[in-house]
Amino acid sequence: MPALERHDSVYVLDLGEGENRFHPDWLTEVESLLDEVEKSDEPRALVTKATGKIWSNGLDLEWLMEHPEQYTAYGVRVQALLSRVLTSPFVTVAALQGHTFAAGAMLSLAHDLRIMRADRGFWCLPEADINIPFTPGMSALIQSRLTPQTAHEAMVTARRFGGTEAETRQIVDRAVPESDVLTTAIELAAAHVDKAGPTLETIKTRLYAPVIEKLRTLD
Repeated sequence: MPALERHDSVYVLDLGEGENRFHPDWLTEVESLLDEVEKSDEPRALVTKATGKIWSNGLDLEWLMEHPEQYTAYGVRVQALLSRVLTSPFVTVAALQGHTFAAGAMLSLAHDLRIMRADRGFWCLPEADINIPFTPGMSALIQSRLTPQTAHEAMVTARRFGGTEAETRQIVDRAVPESDVLTTAIELAAAHVDKAGPTLETIKTRLYAPVIEKLRTLD
């Protein structure tokens, strides 16, 4: 399950060591840990990492198929998480040490900055291959954070981007050796801890107002 630790003024949220799919219990834990970071009024920033070969594989489709009556509530909750990270009142950095797929890739895009392992692991939006259309909110988020050409290719062809190419295509900000992913992310986050506060939240909220509006519903 997710866990939170602290490196001076930088909080590090570990999503877990499995596929880190968005099971309702996982969502509850992540929401609670984000509450803990948000309630502080000290200078701070957030790094989101994972342990193992996967950063996140996104939606828990197995759980969703077992609970079809929860589709709407679940989808709204996932999109609320994306919106919350997108507008966090502190700088957020995703430390992508492994595969980052589907809604997991979208969660990475909701962060302000992304550091990815250069030599292994893929960033991918496989929805076209698994016959799951993007919601309007998800489409808006992806298009707001990627260049038009990269968003089109990622969404339409479900191409897998390795770390080096992801950096070239501006999906991530830097691609580094595995041993440097977390330390680079923490160093980058630490440089922005003094920005935390309501002004930063307002800037982000206004910057992504159309995205936030679409993430409020699944229509």
